[in-house]
Amino acid sequence: MTFTPNEQEFLGQQPIGHLCTVGPDGDPQIRPVGVHLGADGTIEIVGHALASTQKWRNVIGNPRVAFIVDEVASVKPPRAQGVEVRGTAQALPGQGNTDDGLSGDIIRITPRRIVSWGIDHPDTRARSTGG
Repeated sequence: MTFTPNEQEFLGQQPIGHLCTVGPDGDPQIRPVGVHLGADGTIEIVGHALASTQKWRNVIGNPRVAFIVDEVASVKPPRAQGVEVRGTAQALPGQGNTDDGLSGDIIRITPRRIVSWGIDHPDTRARSTGG
């Protein structure tokens, strides 16, 4: 499964998404994370101490994840857009960069399902303002 050019553009403009993993007791855990597109059509989650986090341990125990990035520009009139990814994740120690204090560890999400809204419809897309 691959992202459309409009989905890639949207994801590339968003600094934060939310990663949902499944804990050892079966309960979901959701955390804000940075959005990084992998060159191979994946999402890469990086961090400063990623391998010491619960989300890292959750991915090792259960690779099923969901990831969402959305933006609401207006409720009235409704203008929102977003991308939801459902897929599998891998915990990859030491396979990323260590720039800016990053740990070098990556959680790589391979999409199996991508759902987007407001991305391809200019009348419902959130509009960015200059500033």
